[in-house]
Amino acid sequence: MPLRPLTRTDGYLPIEDHGLIGDGVTCALVARDGSIPWLCLPTFDGEPFVAGLLDARRGGTFAVTPVGLREAAQRYLPDTGVLVTELHTADGVLELTDCLPLRSGADLSEPVPAGRGEILRTARVLSGSVEVEVRLAPKDGVQVRSELEAWRIRWPARPDLDLMLWCSHPLTLSGDGAITGRARLAAGERLTVTLQWSGQTHTRARRDPQRLVDQTVASWRAWAGCLTYSGPQRDLVRRSALTLKLLDHVPTGAVMAAATSSLPEGIGGERNWDYRYTWVRDAAFTGYALNRIGMGEESHAFLAWTLRNVERRGGVDIMYALDGEPPATEWLDATLSGYRGSSPVRWGNGAARQVQNDVYGELLDVAYQWVRGGGEVSGPLWISLRTLAEQAIAQWGTPDNGIWEIRDAGRPFTYSVAMCHVAVDRALRIADLLGLPHPRERWRAEADRIHRTLLEQAWDPDRGTFTEHLTPPGGGDRGGLDGSLLSLPLRRIVPADDPRMVATTEAVRRHLDAGDGLLYRYLHEESPDGLQGTEGAFLLCSFWLVDNLAGQGRLDEAHALYDSLCGRATGLGLLAEEVDPSTGAFLGNFPQAFSHVGVIASGWNLARASAAADGGGAR
Repeated sequence: MPLRPLTRTDGYLPIEDHGLIGDGVTCALVARDGSIPWLCLPTFDGEPFVAGLLDARRGGTFAVTPVGLREAAQRYLPDTGVLVTELHTADGVLELTDCLPLRSGADLSEPVPAGRGEILRTARVLSGSVEVEVRLAPKDGVQVRSELEAWRIRWPARPDLDLMLWCSHPLTLSGDGAITGRARLAAGERLTVTLQWSGQTHTRARRDPQRLVDQTVASWRAWAGCLTYSGPQRDLVRRSALTLKLLDHVPTGAVMAAATSSLPEGIGGERNWDYRYTWVRDAAFTGYALNRIGMGEESHAFLAWTLRNVERRGGVDIMYALDGEPPATEWLDATLSGYRGSSPVRWGNGAARQVQNDVYGELLDVAYQWVRGGGEVSGPLWISLRTLAEQAIAQWGTPDNGIWEIRDAGRPFTYSVAMCHVAVDRALRIADLLGLPHPRERWRAEADRIHRTLLEQAWDPDRGTFTEHLTPPGGGDRGGLDGSLLSLPLRRIVPADDPRMVATTEAVRRHLDAGDGLLYRYLHEESPDGLQGTEGAFLLCSFWLVDNLAGQGRLDEAHALYDSLCGRATGLGLLAEEVDPSTGAFLGNFPQAFSHVGVIASGWNLARASAAADGGGAR
């Protein structure tokens, strides 16, 4: 846990200077200076109660920090979601422990809420003396009144929530509407503050906060005992599993794509999106990764939730909010300036209404995983799945917005066509496994036709590589290269060691190179996406490159790249969506589930490939 000074740019700490805490219903980011600049209530995709991450001046904060802070470091208690921040001043050292506490005996593998609906923050002076400042300033105007040694908060955005703030030391209401206080603490002395929104009276946080922390630690460690990974970068893979669990909405099984909204893919640009939702393609990739490391319950719950949404709605959506409905209509929030002035800040996600033809294959791959894991398919669900297979057959050659959700004219993206093949292939496999009625011969002929057309029309013989979209016979624009091409072996479209895939791997690696093993997902000048500005290197594409190298038997290269990517994680083991190649700074929403899925899946693939090369089985 190396100590570092705190450096702000434009008034903001780096994205990587934050840790994640959560309780399976919502989460918060804790900055290295002791502030909480991000908290949505009462769920992951709820209203932001504190959003200083997106506007340091008007977004609000929930801070417990020493006056005269010089340097700080953060660490997780091992195998838990409990975060410890060590804060140093000239006169002393303060240790701050943060968590969303869990109920006594809570079982995180069970699909029931384990949290208590509160944030617990306990501060203890390790040496010297420290003046500690507490400050709660919500994003929106609130009504506050003192009540029974606590502060009752009425939040206009969510008047149904019963919010209470309690502190072991006196607090007052400041002129700007914030609840604040200061206390001078000597070595061994403590300060406790808790924010509750469940409407219950949680007296234990006041009487015995350490016991509450201990029972939370016990529940996390009991859950972490299920993890069964022993391959490369074991500690980071375990932390990635814990991070995915922190993004897991336990009551439903949904896994959020990220904890945040509108962290920019390029500083000052407009590529700022709300990722507090669940994408169907994320369910497919995540399900595979979770199963491989012992998170079978989470994988099962995620797949089941996705399939219930399909059965209930009679079709598939690109993404879902926690209630199983599409996200709210995207809108721009002019009241917040954005991280480091990167506007607009967006809530909701307009991509939910796009045409993305890969969704048919993503969903049927989810269903195939479900069936292979022993899951059943009801009559109404099979009708929906059959319909999706037929839609894939009808739509596979039509332009769409693709995996990267471009906001420009659609194209027949290679990845989307590949996933339409996956849709029909997985429907055939499900039907055969369960003995369900289906037009076997017609579906097999259609699957073969899609696959054959992809191999012919996505291949550029002049460049010797697959390209981002299909080009019909007679010629035309063959398009640029696209990082999603590296996922074709993962979806069983082309083997990794097929000469065409080997050539494509090298072409993508060379053409989309961002330096030091990083890859852009595409180049904007050759693959227009309808947006202004630039973006960073996309981490998942580099993990897909690891998988291709491993599949080609290039294990030394694969291990070296994997280790370098893992080395980009923060000291807490967290990764964002993208990296600025020029500085190494994080970009995009954080922590990003897809990046952590990459850590897990590539580590497992490397372990299996290495074991096979040594003459053993997969670990």
